[in-house]
Amino acid sequence: MTEPQLFAIGILLAWLAGIRVYLTVFGLGIAGMLGWLDLPPALHVAQSPWVLGVSGVLAGAEFFADKIPGVDSGWDLLHTLLRVPVGAFLAAATLSPDGSLGAGMLATGAGVALTSHVLKAGSRALLNTSPEPVSNWTASAAEDVTVVGGLALAFAHPWIALAIVVSISVTVAAAVWWLWRRVRRALFGPKSTTASTNVPQ
Repeated sequence: MTEPQLFAIGILLAWLAGIRVYLTVFGLGIAGMLGWLDLPPALHVAQSPWVLGVSGVLAGAEFFADKIPGVDSGWDLLHTLLRVPVGAFLAAATLSPDGSLGAGMLATGAGVALTSHVLKAGSRALLNTSPEPVSNWTASAAEDVTVVGGLALAFAHPWIALAIVVSISVTVAAAVWWLWRRVRRALFGPKSTTASTNVPQ
């Protein structure tokens, strides 16, 4: 693969880690262990039986925790300190031919993972204010499908996958802004734009 392709894959992995860190690591490790992917040296750790076992169990726990309103937001808050550094590592490791990690790619991966994490956590926190619990389930299932699909596309068609990720990010950001405006209006009422004054006759 060319360096630009590896860069795109690193960005994708960081973005996916910001949403489902355990599923991303588990899927990457399984693909490497079964020979579906020739992982860079720095990512061989994902094929370790210990890493596969722990990430697989935690991916299962996250699957259920993420679908319970309130619990999902607490889970997101707790994993802020994990998703960002793992995203940074995955991005840098993808571009590492010898196992060393570049500071620039670590920073880029951290920024991408933080962005996707904030979008996910923000949208889910707003959805939890909705009276329809199906919204939470739908969002969580969509995230599961996005991560699995993203992993499947990342190495086969990285540029297509990156274009899809950018489109999803923009759409989610717009949806979060729209939801925030609705929630704010429901809680505080419409904001008055004109001030009434009484002029004595």
